[in-house]
Amino acid sequence: MIEVGLTGCIGSGKSTVACALAERGAVLFDADAIVAELQQPGRPVLEAMAERFGPSILLPDGRLDRAAVAAVVFEDPQELAALNAIVHPAVRAEMAARRRELAGSDAVVVAEIPLLAEAGPERREPLAGVVVVDVDPETAVARLVARRGLVARRGLTAGEARARLARQAARDERLALADFVIDNNGTRRQLSEQVDRCWEWIGSLGDSPTR
Repeated sequence: MIEVGLTGCIGSGKSTVACALAERGAVLFDADAIVAELQQPGRPVLEAMAERFGPSILLPDGRLDRAAVAAVVFEDPQELAALNAIVHPAVRAEMAARRRELAGSDAVVVAEIPLLAEAGPERREPLAGVVVVDVDPETAVARLVARRGLVARRGLTAGEARARLARQAARDERLALADFVIDNNGTRRQLSEQVDRCWEWIGSLGDSPTR
């Protein structure tokens, strides 16, 4: 098994890249999707969150009110740290369980981890390499405003998008982690060509020791 990490700032297009790699044969570990699974009603993570932040973070049917959680943690570093202390260990444990299921296989695993740069160097331990999807911050802002406006009743303003970017690792910090960089400032065709090169690079890791 080969496992690489895939990261990028919000609005970078990392999920698009992840899907493209999956189309080429990768097994995708999506950290955000795993979080969503772990936060379903009846799961220990959601119970721990409700105990820590109160019943106001739950909808009437018992599901998580993500907007309510965001309102609590986005402007309070201590509350965000408390949330991360609940969620991150559970996500790591779930990813470890999925790795064990694939151990000894010839699978190529792409772990999409939005906050890889924020997690510290120990988060790289099972990874053979790190792919960073890079984009100019203002391009990311424009994409976020357009995307959120399509899927939400009220989209993000440019100021809100910049504030979310500011809460993530700096661009140079993320690039410092990269073993392979995908520049997503261009066209879809250019992106597809870079994904092809990335897929070839991942395949070349098969003869390299896992980091």
